[in-house]
Amino acid sequence: MIGDRVKKYRKNKNMSLTELAKRAGVAKSYLSSLERNLQKNPSLQFLEKIAHALEVSVNLLLEDDNQQEEVSGEWLEIIQDAINEGITKEQFAEFLEFQRWKQEK
Repeated sequence: MIGDRVKKYRKNKNMSLTELAKRAGVAKSYLSSLERNLQKNPSLQFLEKIAHALEVSVNLLLEDDNQQEEVSGEWLEIIQDAINEGITKEQFAEFLEFQRWKQEK
């Protein structure tokens, strides 16, 4: 359910319901209803606001949980190490692009 995924990503960001509602510019009561699966069909505009505040894609909120691969603790450590070393998202994206190019050759 969409509400379960919103709640999961909110908790992963250590964000309260109030904080997410404020950052997304949405009603806390509606967000709470969504997370409790009382609201099942939020508008795309609502989901875009939530996704932006959570820094995830709308597609990630819409995907079936069975299709998503969990990020293991080891991956999180690698990512944190990269951040600690000062590697930017842009540099990491360039590295991935180079790796894809290298595999094609």
